[in-house]
This record gives sequence, C-alpha cells and structure tokens, in this order.
Amino acid sequence: MPYRAPVADFRFLLDHVTGFPAVAETDRFADATPDMVDAILTEAGKMCEEVLAPLNRAGDLHPAVLENGVVRTSPGFGDGYRAIAEGGWIGMSASPEVGGMGLPMALTTAVNEMMSSACLSLQLNPLMTQGQIEALEHHASDQIKALYLPKLISGAWHGTMNLTEPQAGSDVGALRSKAEPNGDGTYKISGQKIYISWADADFVENTCHLVLARLPDGVPGTKGISLFMVPKFIPDADGNPGARNSLRVVSLEHKLGLHGSPTAVMEYDEAVGWLVGPEHGGMAAMFTMMNNARLGVGVQGVGAAEGAYQHALHYAQERKQGRAGGSGTIIEHADVRRMLAEMKADVYAARAIALMNAVAIDMATATGDAVWSARAALLTPICKAFGTDTGIAVANAGVQVHGGMGFVEETGAAQYSRDVRVTAIYEGTNGIQAMDLVARKMMDGGEAAFRLIEEIEQGAEAAKTSHPDLAEAVWGAAESLRETTEWLVEQDMTDRFAGAVPYLRAFARVLGGHVHLTSAMKDDTSRVRLATFYINSMLPKFAGLLAQVREGADDLMAITADDLVA
Repeated sequence: MPYRAPVADFRFLLDHVTGFPAVAETDRFADATPDMVDAILTEAGKMCEEVLAPLNRAGDLHPAVLENGVVRTSPGFGDGYRAIAEGGWIGMSASPEVGGMGLPMALTTAVNEMMSSACLSLQLNPLMTQGQIEALEHHASDQIKALYLPKLISGAWHGTMNLTEPQAGSDVGALRSKAEPNGDGTYKISGQKIYISWADADFVENTCHLVLARLPDGVPGTKGISLFMVPKFIPDADGNPGARNSLRVVSLEHKLGLHGSPTAVMEYDEAVGWLVGPEHGGMAAMFTMMNNARLGVGVQGVGAAEGAYQHALHYAQERKQGRAGGSGTIIEHADVRRMLAEMKADVYAARAIALMNAVAIDMATATGDAVWSARAALLTPICKAFGTDTGIAVANAGVQVHGGMGFVEETGAAQYSRDVRVTAIYEGTNGIQAMDLVARKMMDGGEAAFRLIEEIEQGAEAAKTSHPDLAEAVWGAAESLRETTEWLVEQDMTDRFAGAVPYLRAFARVLGGHVHLTSAMKDDTSRVRLATFYINSMLPKFAGLLAQVREGADDLMAITADDLVA
C-alpha cells in the first residue's frame, strides 16, 4: 500500500487550529511565510512517500546487525539517511549561524511526524541528533559548538544520548559511570550504558555520544552527575575524524520491534570525553535533550498511528467479506467503520496537541514569555503520553481491522504495533509523564493548566452559535476538568500519583474535543462529521477518567503486595 503524507491536515491545523500564525508574526520566525510552509511540507512529504516509506518493511525483515564490532544497517537505510540529511531536515530548527535553517519547531514537528509514519526505525536516528544539537546549543562551550554543530546539522555526524545503566533505569541518579580529569581539559570516561538507540551506523563519518558520568567529587544522586561529549573518533586538528576512541558496541538488543534501529549496550574504557556544561550540571543539560526528545517521541507515536491507519484503511477498502452494502467491502460494516473513525479522530487530536506543544515552544523562544514556557512544559508530558498511547491503540486497532490477516506478518499490519510499543517506554515511561504532569507541572498551583482550560472554554463559547450541541459538550468537559484540577492541586503526592495516568488521559481527551470543535468551526464538511463523532462518542470517556482521579490513593494502596500475589 503506498503511503501518503498527510500534508493537507498539517496545513489546516497550522493555519486554523494550533495558533501557528502567531509564530509567523514574530520577528524570530518571520521567514515562516505560507509559501515557505507549503514548500517545506510538500517537499518533506514527497521524500517520505518516495524514499523513506519503501524502506519500512526492509528494516523490519533485515535488522541491523553487529559484525566484527561494526553495526551494519538495514538495506537502503544509508540512502534514506542521506536524503534526510541532504534535504536539510535534521537541522531545521537549529541556528542558521551553525548551518541550521532556524525554522519553527512546529515545522520540524510536522516533518518528523511524516518521517515517523514513513519509516519509524530510520527516523529515530535524526531525532536523536536533533536533541543533541539543542543540548549543545544551550549548554556546550563555544569550542564544542563550533566543532560539532555543523557536522551534526549536515548529517555528516550523528548523535546519541547515554543515560541508562543496568542498575539505573528511571533512577538515573544511581549510575556508576565515572569521569576522571586528564589535566588537559579532557576526561577519561568509563562505564557501561544500555538501551542506546542508534549507537553506531555505517553511513556516517562519526557517532557523537553524550554520556552522563560522575566526577570523583560528584555527590550521590542526580546532583553529582556531569555530561560529556564522547565521540567514536576523536576529531583531529582540522576537525575531521581521527583516532578511534576507547569505546565499543558490546551487543545489539533483540527487540520486539524497531528492528531497523540498532539498540546497543555500550562500553566506555577510559574513553576521551569533553565536559558539556558545568561540572555536576549534567542533568540540566541532558533534560534539554530529553524534553526535545519527549515531544519527538510523542510525534513518533502519532506517526506510527498514521501509518497504521492508512494501512488498515486501504485493507478495509479492498477486502470483501460478509453481507455489506455499498462497495461490498468491510468498510461498510458498522464495527469496522467505528474502528477506522476512532483511529482517524484520535490521530487528528494527537497530531494537533503535538503541534500546539511545538507552537508554545516557538512562542516561548520568540518572545521569552514565561507564560508560553509554562504552556510548553505543561503540554510536553501530555503530548508524549497521549501521542504514544494513541500510536499503540491505533496500531492495535489496525491489526483488528485486518482480522486474521493482521496476525500474519506478511500483511505488515503487525509491524506498526511492534514498532510503536516502545514509544510509551523510552524517554520517560508514560506513567512518569503523568507523574510529572501532576507534580512538577502543578508546582504553580495549576496556573498553566487553568489558563489552558480557560482557553478551551472560551473556544466553546465562541462555537455555541454555529455548533451549540458540540460546544456545550466541550465546555462541560472543560469545566469538569477544571473542577478536578482544583481538587488535585490540594492533594498530597500519593493521591496525585494514584490518579496521574487517568488525569493525563482526561486532559488529552478534553484537548481533543477542543481541537475537533475548533476544526468544525471552519465549516469543512468532513471535519464537521469527524468532530461530531469524536465529541459525541469519544469525548465522554473523560468522565470516567476524572472519576478515577478523584478516588485518590486509599483503595489502591489498601491492596497489599500479598493481595497481588494471591
């Protein structure tokens, strides 16, 4: 089935729903004119359709392998990567001073989603590099910036992040990797890291690892961690890859999905590294990269959902089974129609939330306004968790639409489900995202959340003339979310955490209602029908989720460990 980039949806959402015109009106992003946006979406979509999408199946069937210490990538991935690099898509949002385009994150988000839906395994490579570019721009010395950023932006080199260790998963502060000063401004980095995405590739000149390690005087926990740049090849005096550094890929993981993306165990044996940011300031620098990646991973979920939806839709339009009216294909059956409608409606909502998040980042960047920074921070865990949950749910539904053939690998339906599953786990599990939302993102007493809820209610008020029933439903959902948020910020952390996941999901549901209602107000017939379906059939799920939130932790924590074993 040929993949088609959803360019029209991106244009509509950017123009009418997510607030992007305000970004283009700023001095910082004045070059993001409608013609520029159209050209970027069109060209990136064409690349995804013609170059990346044909590689998706090859990556699944012919995984990356480790041969004599060298990672050999899937067939065609080198050509696909070069198309991404030569198109300038890696450094879209990077500073023009070092070779980037300086474009809004909203456009990078749109392009990343299209690349994800075309070939998720390959897209993960430039996503990691984009995160490293942002971390270096904010925290690295001028010398490191001058050397590494142009190479990363051009795609000649690529980047990774090295956080996790066997004994230190989500508890990053438990890491044991060490860094010892060499006395010349460099450090000896030793330790083992696991789950390193794209730890090596045979189509780039150099692999640049950002590694968390502890200096000899580093205190226990996260406050004693520093960040280091540790390249595979040490740059020579001219900035070209020189001597091989003392690091290696120990092994590649055998995974459920994302077979084309090598996930490695890395070993550092007194490898030469350079400090990024201040001593013991590694977590602040790494969080810059991680927050970039959390938006990116949420978009990966949306992209996988789009790919799975298109795959299922094509099958439903071709498969004849049972007594169906109209075309005689299974798309005429009510339950199949329901699954496809739910898939499309949630993909649309998740895509819009991701773009809203990116727009908030752009406005914060362009204006320095703390209100926009708070909006971006609030939306990041929602975008990451809802985007990836949507990817998993839609890919699962795609298998169901295929029926028995969905369980047969030759159809390709199962690959979307296998590939997207990890997105709810890496870059902070979705449970951690929910805890972050109800804890750190509510340290302002819920101010950022209330401000967003107020905008949803104002939007619903404006829609009451043209779409009264839909507007009333969205307004009521937003008001219920407000009341639960008021209750939530008064609770202790145990009660907050007990209801964190349903709270995040309810927030996303209400945002989805807002997105669909806003789209319906533009009087596009198909979007009105989709909005009506979402608001009447899918939005009501928020009520059960908020009821679960307000149960608190008593019943949950009353269940003992022995109860779970019995």
